[in-house]
Amino acid sequence: MPNDQAMMIRDVHIADRPRERLMKQGAVSLSNQELIAILLRTGTREESVLHLANRVLKQFEHLHELKHAAIEEMTAINGIGEAKAVQLLAAIELGRRLASKQTDERFTIRSPKDAATYLMDDMTSLKQEHFVCLFLNIKNQVMHRQTIFVGSLNASIVHPREIFREAVRRSTASIVCAHNHPSGNPAPSPEDIDVTKRLMEAGSIIGIELLDHIIIGDHQFTSLKEKGFM
Repeated sequence: MPNDQAMMIRDVHIADRPRERLMKQGAVSLSNQELIAILLRTGTREESVLHLANRVLKQFEHLHELKHAAIEEMTAINGIGEAKAVQLLAAIELGRRLASKQTDERFTIRSPKDAATYLMDDMTSLKQEHFVCLFLNIKNQVMHRQTIFVGSLNASIVHPREIFREAVRRSTASIVCAHNHPSGNPAPSPEDIDVTKRLMEAGSIIGIELLDHIIIGDHQFTSLKEKGFM
């Protein structure tokens, strides 16, 4: 009999194959490994698609890190070529957009915790700083979310005009800004405080209030409003 490493998807009992299980029991019944195996479709000569899917999962410490995977990271995995990498990344992006759309349609920012909850899953594991703005209507509902820039935060890079031009275009009532600290520590730096004050002043002139500036760390956050910097 072939050993486990050499087992191909056709060697798996038909009742246990991911595609057949999905058709009979629904996608919710499948493990992460099985869902990835369906997207990959085939394994290699040396291993089954299920083993290949398991190695994909092991490459990324947490499942949510797949959301930020680059194609170069995917193709670095033995057995994952460009075609398989593109299939995976396309499916991940589609899922992200669906989740974002559902959240955007109903999410209201009532507190700093609401804003942090809205952003935490996407921003807590980012390897670079991302500066994001939430554009709210008069009911504090999220109308639009936009990444303004990626890179180290300082007052010379974050231009109020980039933020408030979009805010005016969308008839925004107020905004919430946020950025992540890849170190995991959400404590505000002097640059964070300077940027916040600059945006507050610009918003006051234009008549669009900056409600808060949230800093996202490793599954924790800091509100500059709660800390008294606003």
